[in-house]
Amino acid sequence: QMRKMARMRSAVALCAASTAAGALGFITLTTVISYRSLPPLRAGRRASLHAQAMERGADGKEVAAHGMPDILYGTAWKKEATAGLVEQALIKGFRGVDTACQPKHYREDLVGEGIAAALASDESLRRENIFVQTKFTPFPGQDPSRVPYDPAAPVEEQVRQSVQTSLENLRLEYIDSLVLHSPLRTLEDTLAAWRTLEDYVEEGVIRRLGVSNCYDLRLFRSLYEAARVKPSVLQNRFYEDSGWDDDLRRFCRDNGVAYQSFWTLTANRHVVQSPLMRQISEKYGLTPAQVFYRFVQQQGITPLSGTTSEVHMQDDVLISRTPPGTVWLPPAEEARNPRAGWEEHPDLKATGSSDIVLEDEELKSLDDLMRGKVRPELRRGF
Repeated sequence: QMRKMARMRSAVALCAASTAAGALGFITLTTVISYRSLPPLRAGRRASLHAQAMERGADGKEVAAHGMPDILYGTAWKKEATAGLVEQALIKGFRGVDTACQPKHYREDLVGEGIAAALASDESLRRENIFVQTKFTPFPGQDPSRVPYDPAAPVEEQVRQSVQTSLENLRLEYIDSLVLHSPLRTLEDTLAAWRTLEDYVEEGVIRRLGVSNCYDLRLFRSLYEAARVKPSVLQNRFYEDSGWDDDLRRFCRDNGVAYQSFWTLTANRHVVQSPLMRQISEKYGLTPAQVFYRFVQQQGITPLSGTTSEVHMQDDVLISRTPPGTVWLPPAEEARNPRAGWEEHPDLKATGSSDIVLEDEELKSLDDLMRGKVRPELRRGF
């Protein structure tokens, strides 16, 4: 359904302290966040956050079509190995790739090389089967000696130069998702960048927009309400310091915004390495990482995996419920397509580990463990 158009509220005072977002060095705007627990989706709700639509493929068969895969391959810090890893991830079955126009931490050009290599080596793989997401990185997050745009130019021109560089690097005619790598220094600058990106959406060059490293609900709400093209992606670190973004995730769920998580495993080792996790993993015959990815997926979260291991790539793909041959639709086309859940179309489901759904009690136990609400002995590692 089309989201309701909202009037722009008065500008919110952005008074929070600016802090570095991990190793990326972004300027983020923080505020007091309510740490109320966001209840996980019930296990009985088999459909993923992104409901499935049906359309006809070139061969006349029905194929799944929707917004984005339920797990993405992250390409940060891969350096010269990026192309080979992206190719391998796609061949193993990943259908979403996340990168950025930020030479400091990403080789976006090698992501494009890896995508091209995978398309050339796998005849069953088509461009429309690969969800490609990149980012515009504001100047504070760039290496000053390798900025992919003119830092002295107005924000609007910086964005245009960055988008053009991304299209050339990725060797694409369109980008499935383009995300602000962080809010800019002011709301005014953030909206200037956003409005420039909206023009690309209207031209069909970019299909959806989002923002990353935004932990301020007031700021995200202000952007959402001011935007002509609403944010459909929020990508944040999923960790304790932000209260696992409970309020932001609730807002995303209420407004049809996909919440993506990075550092999903790294920031939650106390859960992944716990005796409770080992018990659940053994029950389902999965690895702890697979169980934790399924845990967040059942809460409507799309995790990023940045593994460099072929074995772990295969493990990660096995818990995906994204059917092979899925075609990724922009939000406007999603809204016009009839919706169908996994249960109504079981032939579209992947097989094996993807069928496993954690029980409500298991979801609650893992959530309690994550938030430190269980006995200390359950927090120990293996």
